[in-house]
Amino acid sequence: MIPHTPPKGFTYEIERFNSTFFSIWICNHNEFSYTHKTPKSIWGFYNSKTKLYHSPIDCKKVGSQVNLSDTTPYSAMILKLNPLEQCMYLN
Repeated sequence: MIPHTPPKGFTYEIERFNSTFFSIWICNHNEFSYTHKTPKSIWGFYNSKTKLYHSPIDCKKVGSQVNLSDTTPYSAMILKLNPLEQCMYLN
């Protein structure tokens, strides 16, 4: 179900969000001084009926549908870059 291989030191967790969507979380297994729990962030959402992925608005709100080629192993959020930032990001 997850379209990416997790980066080194990370894993993914999938949880039922509601009757239609699953939430996909990215978990960071590096050592942190402020917590013994594994920090995790929302990666995105998966619609089990349409079989499509959606970016997160936040961990409680499903955003718009995304193309998997526009996502990264760290997030399904789409970067909004100006033309100069696009040149720097792509290189």
